[in-house]
Amino acid sequence: MTGRRLGALVALALLGVAPAGCGGVSASQGTPTAAAVPLVPGSQVVEQARRCDQGSNAYCAIDLVVRNPRYTSSDVLAHEESHWLRGHGWSLAGGDTGLQSAANSPGHKLRLTFSSAAGDLQEIDLGIINRPWPITYALSSSMFDRVAAMSMMLEVGAPS
Repeated sequence: MTGRRLGALVALALLGVAPAGCGGVSASQGTPTAAAVPLVPGSQVVEQARRCDQGSNAYCAIDLVVRNPRYTSSDVLAHEESHWLRGHGWSLAGGDTGLQSAANSPGHKLRLTFSSAAGDLQEIDLGIINRPWPITYALSSSMFDRVAAMSMMLEVGAPS
């Protein structure tokens, strides 16, 4: 195979891969990635868990715990995250419960639901929401460590 043909094949292969990576969604499973979420400076993803629902409206989501020691409380961190998302073109929306907030990415390709660590742990304890055990543990550990943290669930958004 000539160098020119090999170069053309590589270019075509890269073009085929680029759209899958641009939206922050894995093309094969339709699962979003944590890198797709703009986080306030100083924030770090400390835990993540992928979960899928195989029901009639099958989807996969990624649960995240985000910590940021620059903030005095988890409530302030979640509030600042909503401003940060809006500044990056995400539209704010109501969360699934009263203690959650949500945002939709530009083009509504992704939906992010988030809450302070305390809010999520309260709703987990009351049986209102479910989170994978590693997420619950990371939220609880953040509270005991007195580090501002929030829970996030990222999923593919509704089709436009």
